[in-house]
Amino acid sequence: MLDHRPAGPTALRLQIGARLRRLREEKGIGRAQAGAAIRGSASKMSRLELGRHGFKTRDVRDLLDLYGVDDAKERETLLNLVRDAKKPGWWQAYGDVVPGWFEQYLGLEQSATSIRSYEVQYIPGLLQTPDYARAVIALEHGTGDDLDRRLAVRMIRQELLARPVAPATLWAVIDEAAVRRPIGGPVTMRGQLEHLIAMATERANVKVQVLPYEEAARLPLSGPVTIVRLAEHDLDDVVYLEHLTGARYAEKRETAQYQHIMDLLGIRAYQPARTIDFLKDLLAEY
Repeated sequence: MLDHRPAGPTALRLQIGARLRRLREEKGIGRAQAGAAIRGSASKMSRLELGRHGFKTRDVRDLLDLYGVDDAKERETLLNLVRDAKKPGWWQAYGDVVPGWFEQYLGLEQSATSIRSYEVQYIPGLLQTPDYARAVIALEHGTGDDLDRRLAVRMIRQELLARPVAPATLWAVIDEAAVRRPIGGPVTMRGQLEHLIAMATERANVKVQVLPYEEAARLPLSGPVTIVRLAEHDLDDVVYLEHLTGARYAEKRETAQYQHIMDLLGIRAYQPARTIDFLKDLLAEY
């Protein structure tokens, strides 16, 4: 059984970076000076503090020296986080089918306490049935030998919603076009709709809303949006924007705008009870 730890390496890197940034700012030290102390540059310090680069134990020790952190317990706590952040996530065993740009997101998702998402084209990956997921993967990547491994990654991801301890909360807003698009044919779609209804009604940590066509046309969004909240309270929410061949993370100054849009989606979409009725009516058409 894979070890799905509540805090994955990506979240740990973010936590370490945030802590180092606060220490640097408390001492009034610039990124260039800090970068020089670890034989790097200001841009390297920026990447480290944003959690976008792995940490070397030697570099962290040197930074703690520069910042005047003498408390042995505080130093050891941070260095232990550095060691833990070097442990591979479960997805690294699937490196042949997980692109580099998606690895960081998997690390965030693994460590999430809550996930808010808006999907335009498909049912969210965390709510897909195996048959539906297989059909989506085949559309995007073909039916090659790696299809089963891609499917395995998607199914393993879903386990975070059923963790025995602190399962993640998912709030998914799905465009009406996505639930009406007949991916995989009638049998597959019927099974997917049944699963979506079951997840929305039987799991207290899952909320599903469908955004009707007319409301989708009034919002300035053209693609999927995911907002991840991590367990560590000193970490900002992360806004993840994915497209077919890559993804980007919204800048900090953009986060509030995307959070506002997600709030609007929650208001304008069918409320959860109305969504379930809508999905049941749609199911009756198959």
